[in-house]
Order: sequence, then structure tokens, then C-alpha cells
Amino acid sequence: MSAQRDLARPREGMDAAYIEELGPAEGIRVGVLPVPAPGPTDLLVEVDLVAANPVDTFVRSGRYRTPVPFPFVVGRDLVGRVVAAGPGTSFEPGRRVWCNSLGHAGRQGSFASFAVVPEDRAYPLPDGVDPAVAVAAAHPAATAFLGLFVHARLGPGETVYIGGGAGNVGSAAVAMAALAGARVICSARPGDVEACRAAGAEAVLDYRAPDLGARIRGNAPGGVDVFWDTSGHHDFDVVALTAAAGARVVLAAAAGEGRPALAVRDFYTRDLILAGFVISRASVADLAVAAALINHMLARGQLRPRVAEVLPLGATPEVHRRLEAGEVTGRVLLRP
Repeated sequence: MSAQRDLARPREGMDAAYIEELGPAEGIRVGVLPVPAPGPTDLLVEVDLVAANPVDTFVRSGRYRTPVPFPFVVGRDLVGRVVAAGPGTSFEPGRRVWCNSLGHAGRQGSFASFAVVPEDRAYPLPDGVDPAVAVAAAHPAATAFLGLFVHARLGPGETVYIGGGAGNVGSAAVAMAALAGARVICSARPGDVEACRAAGAEAVLDYRAPDLGARIRGNAPGGVDVFWDTSGHHDFDVVALTAAAGARVVLAAAAGEGRPALAVRDFYTRDLILAGFVISRASVADLAVAAALINHMLARGQLRPRVAEVLPLGATPEVHRRLEAGEVTGRVLLRP
């Protein structure tokens, strides 16, 4: 086994966005921390870009309970360059990689100039792919994969309804479902119809339509096999009207509308399945399969996340505040 391989020894200190206790966005500090040392099966990555996710705010605030070592660097996603590799790794220094599962379960986050990434959570960046597109797609596309194929077991020839088809997760879910040979119906704003169709949706409905359930049913007279409102606005009466017998209903977000009423009789008498999940509990193996599909689609231009802004790392507290206030549309990237 060879010794650790280094491209260049990084400086001792690095810029980082971090917290010293759980709490509000105002508690995020942007300052200097020591550069972490990779273990035998880790990579030290010099970070080019990171992406901000709503789940980052859940961990920072304590709403999502997970081991948090202080001082704790926030964030999950990154794209960057390997500068040092542990002796038990196969990546060579200089390789461009991405990751979407730092910042929870005891792992330090990505919002820093350097980050330690376990080799089994690092994925090569395909040649020619824009790093901004890759890091913007990393988290929502993996979420889409898990929801559709791990939890809903979507198969070719089935019909899927995607609510919020132009959103971060929704647009990736539309593209992945269409690529897998499913028939895709989605809802979106009128201005996003063409983008949804370009991603692979056969029918795009106005999400504000008061008769949305009837419109879904009109496009799928036999019912939909998978129902996923990625926006988190759950109307189980619409589910009951549109789901086929044995359909899988995916839950992966909540829009804060309280406790929506569940049509229990409609669910159990038609063998409907509620499948809730969070990406934080995804296995390394499932994340790796998701990453392979994501790289396949990135290399072919089939994932088109909307990058709203690219900001300096110092904007992290304000970005967290905006995420919590629902003021962010598209993906916000930050540059350490």
C-alpha cells in the first residue's frame, strides 16, 4: 500500500462557513479553520463550488437530528479537485470530483476551501461538464433517483405524476422518469411548460388549476402508478382521485401546510403505498448508482438545473436565511 499521494501541500488555514452550536442562520460564522487531514480511505478536495440546500438549514438549526462535531462546517454538495489521496484510495491528485453527502452523520460539510471526502462518496466529474451544472444537479438529481427508483420502484411503461415539474427535484425527476421509459405527467407554472416538455413530460398541467385532479385523471384514465408532489403541497384527495390500484405515493418534502387529511379508506381499499424518505439515510450503494446515472445524464446534457446565483462564501448566512424564508428559486451556488 502506497503512502498518501499529494498534488501540493495546502496551507494550514482555510476559509469556511461553520457553526459552533445549533441555532439560527445568524449563528453561521465565516472565518478560518485548520485544513482537515484525510484518512486512509479519504480524499482531500480543494473546493471550487458548493450548492445550498434546504436540508442544510435543517441540520444547522437542529431540526434534523444528526451527529454534529463542532466547529461544524455546513453544507453537503461540492465540486472540486483532489489535492491529496489516502493510501487506500484509487483517485489520483488532480482529478475533478463531486460529492452530495457531506455535512451530516458526523461528517464535516462542504462550505470551505478544502473538504475531506470519503472515497466511496466521491464521484468523478465527466470531462466537459460545467462544474456549476454538476454541483447544482448533484443533490436534487440524487433525490429524484431515490424517490423514483429506490422507494417508488418506477418501471418502464408506467405512468408517473410529478408535481412541481420545473423545480429543483421535479425537473430531474421528469428527465429521469422519461429516460427510464415511463410516461410522465407533471404540473408547473404556464411559463415552465416548454422546459418540462423538453425534459420529457408528455403532459404539463397548470399547478394552480382548481380541477387539477380531474385534469390528471383525464390524461391518465387508468390512474397513475407513481404520484410525487415534489413541492411538498400534499392533497391526498387528489391522490385518491388519480392513483391507480397499487400506486406508490412518494413523500420527501413538506410545505408547512400543517397536517393534510389522509383519505384512509381510499388508500387501504386500493392497496396504495405511502413511501416517505430522506436522502440523508440513503445507502452508499444507492448513492453510487444514482451518481452513475447523474454522470450519464450530465455528459449528455440531460440535466438542466437552474442556477439562480453564484455568490461568495461570505453570503452563507444570508442564503440560509433566504432558504428558510422561501425566497430562493433555482439553485444558489457559493464559491469558497
